[in-house]
Amino acid sequence: MAANDIDVFANEEKRNLELGGHVGFDSLPDQLVSKSVAQGFSFNILCVGETGIGKSTLMNTLFNTTFENEEGSHYENEVHLRPQTYDLQESNVKLKLTIVQTVGFGDQINKEESYKPILEYIDAQFESYLEEELKIKRSLLNCHDTRIHICLYFIAPTGHSLKSLDLVTMKKLDSKVNIIPVIAKADTVSKSELDKLKIKIMSELVSNGVQIYQFPTEDEAVAEINSSMNTHLPFAVVGSVEDVKVGNKMVKARLYPWGSVQVENENHCDFVKLREMLLRVNMEDLREQTHARHYELYRRCKLEEMGFKDTNPDSHSFSLQETYEAKRKEFLVDLQRKEEEMRQMFVNKVKETEAELKEKEKELHDRFEQLKRMHQDEKKNLEEKRRELEEEMNAFNRRKVAAETLMGQTLQGCSQPFKKDKDKKKLTCQTVTQAGARLFTYHRSHQCSRHVQHR
Repeated sequence: MAANDIDVFANEEKRNLELGGHVGFDSLPDQLVSKSVAQGFSFNILCVGETGIGKSTLMNTLFNTTFENEEGSHYENEVHLRPQTYDLQESNVKLKLTIVQTVGFGDQINKEESYKPILEYIDAQFESYLEEELKIKRSLLNCHDTRIHICLYFIAPTGHSLKSLDLVTMKKLDSKVNIIPVIAKADTVSKSELDKLKIKIMSELVSNGVQIYQFPTEDEAVAEINSSMNTHLPFAVVGSVEDVKVGNKMVKARLYPWGSVQVENENHCDFVKLREMLLRVNMEDLREQTHARHYELYRRCKLEEMGFKDTNPDSHSFSLQETYEAKRKEFLVDLQRKEEEMRQMFVNKVKETEAELKEKEKELHDRFEQLKRMHQDEKKNLEEKRRELEEEMNAFNRRKVAAETLMGQTLQGCSQPFKKDKDKKKLTCQTVTQAGARLFTYHRSHQCSRHVQHR
């Protein structure tokens, strides 16, 4: 092209295309809003805190309603989670709200594993959503999303610092869920002590590497208010469902002998700040952070654990079927290896058992032989003793017979002299008797004659 032609082309005015009518794609946000409103929204809140710290009361105050909630006990053996779902509506917007209470948290003597049931519950909700995603016929729009969007961690107003249980639990949860720490029952602490407690809590969280949820400042519409609210963390809140007359109007407050604490008065507590940040300004960001950050982290780790990868070692993408087949072959090889190990282990176990049985059998046989010898020795001794006893019995019987024979002969030889002596003794006795009788008669008659003469 000649230089003159280029100059002429450059000097020509650019042609502007004008639309012949209204296109209308500027109504797309309105379409999304209408569709979202028709589908409704879901929001899931996890309340973590000790029993009796005011979790249920704060939930009732946040949504200006009274949820049915069973009173917690201080005598739970372990921590268990109790989810409750409610269908709420404000204007034409429907909200499926799920409130998950940690029953028994912090009530055990050994609190070392109090956070584990909470982690297991959060992972179970991620697992449920992932299973729905991996189905052949899935319906994510109609599926009830139970993933936790926000964790309100209730801190006891001790006035000192965070407990070890608080630090450990929040450290374990910060990669699983958005955490907003709140100081419960803030009306029990003076305002100056409350400011010091907030500074100390944030300092301990930073020094221990606990990542809490920060309100986003990328959107210019909410950047200023979110940036301001980030400086008020943790929020010091007071909950109440009682209506108290203050001046000429009824407000939510708690009555004390020295006055009242108004829940919605920002000079009394941070309840209004929490409600604004949680429900009005950042609810959608909390839902998005849960899906884009926490769930994606869980999903990535889970798929990598299952063997799925985005690229092969040569940085070439491959299909899901190839990944499945490769993983299947790996599992089969691993299964065969484990089967062989189990078989070898079984054979070794059988050999060890046989060796033990043989050893036991040998011990029993030796014991039997020993008992058998002992039995034979005892039997031999008994036979000798029996023979000795028989010999003694025979000798005794012979001596007995000899003694009886000798006694018989002796008695036969002495029978006649013994009879003569008996007759002689009988005659002598008769003679003595007769002489005694005559002597007695004589003596008696002599006494009688003497008696007559005396008279």
